[in-house]
Amino acid sequence: MAATGLQHVAAMYAGVVAPPLIVGAAVGLTGTELTFLTGACLFTAGLATFLQTLGVWKIGARLPFVNGVTFAGVAPMTAIAATTHDRSDALPVIFGAVIVAGLLGFLAAPFFSKAVRFFPPVVTGSVITLIGVSLLPVAFGWAQGPDPAAADYGSAKYLGLAAATLALVLLLRRVTRGFVQQIAVLIGLVAGTLIAIPCGVTDFSPVVDADPVGFPTPFHFGAPQFQLAAILSLCVVMVVSMTESTADMLALGEIVGRPADERTITAGLRADTLGSALSPFFNGFMCSAFAQNIGLVAMTRIRSRFVVAAGGGFLVLMGLCPAAAALIAVVPRPVLGGAGVVLFGSVAASGIQTLVRAGLDKGDNILVVAVALAVGIVPITAPDFYHAFPVTARIVLDSGISTGCVTAVLLNLVFNHLGGRRAAARESQARESAATAVPLTSPQSIP
Repeated sequence: MAATGLQHVAAMYAGVVAPPLIVGAAVGLTGTELTFLTGACLFTAGLATFLQTLGVWKIGARLPFVNGVTFAGVAPMTAIAATTHDRSDALPVIFGAVIVAGLLGFLAAPFFSKAVRFFPPVVTGSVITLIGVSLLPVAFGWAQGPDPAAADYGSAKYLGLAAATLALVLLLRRVTRGFVQQIAVLIGLVAGTLIAIPCGVTDFSPVVDADPVGFPTPFHFGAPQFQLAAILSLCVVMVVSMTESTADMLALGEIVGRPADERTITAGLRADTLGSALSPFFNGFMCSAFAQNIGLVAMTRIRSRFVVAAGGGFLVLMGLCPAAAALIAVVPRPVLGGAGVVLFGSVAASGIQTLVRAGLDKGDNILVVAVALAVGIVPITAPDFYHAFPVTARIVLDSGISTGCVTAVLLNLVFNHLGGRRAAARESQARESAATAVPLTSPQSIP
């Protein structure tokens, strides 16, 4: 449990620490303050993961979900920082907006989850595929090196490390069995890091400079401030986050063999939003389910939520021990990129699997999938496609998962629900069932 839980942490670590580093730099934090903010986000991600996996009352999907800081909020938070007159007030304004957005999202969760009936396999398969495809560029970016501005970015050294890690993970999955096969990604990350040492890519200075013990003091950067513009901006992010979390829960439900119903989605959204509302008290940002860990569940087939809860425990410990958090940060980006190709590709493959079951030869399902995937891939293939739109609109439009999800839902409504299409589809399904049904008295029905 400890090893597989740590494997989940390793898979999502880079995604958790990136937002506080970007926002912290935007508000002008010192190196020490940046370390504190990163540790706080790790701590709150662990608490949110506990809330999601273990659950309290009607809160928590009780699925193997890892929660962490959503990247969807980075652009609006940096915009808030840029428009705040006194930079020292930027984080309190952001924290105040996150608290309000989280509480409003918590109240809206039961109503938001009712949309689950509009997510048949043709929609969920499209969304799951988009989740994997949207994450793959992240892995490719990691594989090219830590700094896009560096002269050696994308060099053979970095790409070779990524390829070696990918090959090792595939080899372990092919030739090993049992526990070793289950932690193939973790072994690949450790081995890739060791290979990177003689290449001069691994940097141990964060471990040396980090404090052994630290606690995210509540409201370390000041009491939260509530400004309407900031609140409205992050409420939009909350809607995007809830849409992506719904898609993630549907995807994970398919993978673990426990389809997410309305009740599960309501509980999961409550955990996301409550975790977001509580996060600023410990200097953290808005939390959301991490799609990259869905790939790990799909590949390892370890479906226990308690394994992911163990990963949440590691996140809490890292928040309380900066040195431990820095140890995970030692893993070079190219090594993470090599493992990410397997993880994120597994998510896309799961989506394709769901689409096969959806029956693309029936009705206009092929059109629903074709247009939804095309719209969802726009922000990936053409990142500046929506550059002329307002910043608030781009929060939604720049998320391929959100735009693809909305497109799939709307097209499914148009082609499969509106007018007489729904009744016709039901009659067709009833005729097919009657034609293929086996009589209870027939010999074929006897085991």
